[in-house]
Amino acid sequence: MSGFGPGDPFLADCPARLALELIADKWTAVALYGLSQGPVRHGELAGLIGGVSRKVLTQTLRRLEAHGLVRRHAYAEAPPRVEYELTPLGATLIEPIHVLTEWARANGEAVLDALDASSGPAAQPG
Repeated sequence: MSGFGPGDPFLADCPARLALELIADKWTAVALYGLSQGPVRHGELAGLIGGVSRKVLTQTLRRLEAHGLVRRHAYAEAPPRVEYELTPLGATLIEPIHVLTEWARANGEAVLDALDASSGPAAQPG
């Protein structure tokens, strides 16, 4: 059986694998989506995202900035003010994230039901 070609997701340097690695972190998609309405300060973004610590959010934003998806803008003010915003590249991920969100809304219960069924008594080895 032959491979899929240059874009083969099984290749180590495949662009599809890079994209999945970028958005696979549980906080990445949420942070990107939180930035989709425009520039926002760190504390505001943390307030939008339930359950994320400030430290993890900072790590996520730094990672996204390093990959060119988020821009950090520090203003020369007292007290210091920093805002984060999507780059044009980062903005291209909003539609796929929206599609995944809609899929989760439509299928989330079925996934949880399947998970419950697989961990129930019938799923135990006998």
